[in-house]
Amino acid sequence: MKAEIMAVGTELLLGDILNTNAQYLSRELASLGTEVYYQTVVGDNPERLLKAFSLAFERADMVITTGGLGPTDDDITKEIGGKYFELEMVENEDAIKNVMDYYNGREMPESNKKQGLIPKGAKVFYNHNGTAPGCMIEKNGKILIMLPGPPYETQPMFEEYVLPFLKEKSGFTIVSKVLHLSGIGESAAAEKIADIMSKSENPTVAPYAKPNEMIFRVSARAENEDNAKDIMKPVVDEIYKRLGDYIYGEDDCTLEEAVVKALEKKGLTAAAAESCTGGLIAGRIIDFPGASKVFIDGVVSYSNESKIKRLGVKSETLNKYGAVSEQTAKEMAEGVKKALSADVGISSTGVAGPDGGTKEKPVGLVYIAVSFNGNTTVKKLNIKGSRNKIRNRVVTEALNLVLNVLK
Repeated sequence: MKAEIMAVGTELLLGDILNTNAQYLSRELASLGTEVYYQTVVGDNPERLLKAFSLAFERADMVITTGGLGPTDDDITKEIGGKYFELEMVENEDAIKNVMDYYNGREMPESNKKQGLIPKGAKVFYNHNGTAPGCMIEKNGKILIMLPGPPYETQPMFEEYVLPFLKEKSGFTIVSKVLHLSGIGESAAAEKIADIMSKSENPTVAPYAKPNEMIFRVSARAENEDNAKDIMKPVVDEIYKRLGDYIYGEDDCTLEEAVVKALEKKGLTAAAAESCTGGLIAGRIIDFPGASKVFIDGVVSYSNESKIKRLGVKSETLNKYGAVSEQTAKEMAEGVKKALSADVGISSTGVAGPDGGTKEKPVGLVYIAVSFNGNTTVKKLNIKGSRNKIRNRVVTEALNLVLNVLK
């Protein structure tokens, strides 16, 4: 089945909001084996929306829209969808009740009654997170699925109504496993499994690049979940064989979760001493619930004086090598480990920019270190980009270094 995703709303065209629904729906449809060749954004204009439907159904079997189901006059998706299929708009008691239930006894504005109008014969999707019911039209071999615009309404409705419908219609089950990699670029990782990806039909292997990490999604299709997992396993095992040193987790796992669980598994505690990252490493670690079991404290030692007094960095080291140096990063990691009685010490020091760089120590030069079990590992980084990009990349590299040291 070929699908097109259509976002309706002038605010999207003006750039007032980000179209995250398209990303979510594309990912979900891909996991079901549904091909998405086009994404469309169209404003709240009846003529243009009708033309968009005509064009979309020329090239797709199914169109999924988001937005335009609200109570105002410019919310026209259902009306134009009904017009395209030559269906009149009728009051739907269940849809009206759905809208009224949202108000839970409070007075409902008169304009919201419009949301209870549904193209005749359409299947209603009840909204448990807002006032806009969605709906689906099946006619002439085409499917139009209309979902609300806010992501916190779109996603639950898709998962409750659309996902089961598409799974049943496909006649097979799609199972996916997401592998998260850090410490290797997309091109380098793809090269290592190029032969696997080129031959991948069932299961398929698709790479996705994200800021400071990359992902491989392995998806298998079969008559049931167990068979799909059996088909997928040899390919996943081979990817681990080639890229296991870079894979830190699967599916919804985050890098900070992997670090916390690795520390917890070994019964270790950690502390961080940060200069250029200013607490971002500690912040990422404690983003994961339960980090308090393993993370003791974080020290932001931005000045040389702080490095000396709080971490025990030698003044001779700073005078000879400078704050941005392998030697200082090493002493910072060892110092915070000792000062806070932690098992693992983590440090960062560098030039995040946009100013402060020199020919010898340019913007983007950073040293990170991890001290553990009597050894300290230091890594030199040269990162291009804005101050924000450099600092966030350093955090990812530091967390990845922790995992590598603990292996």
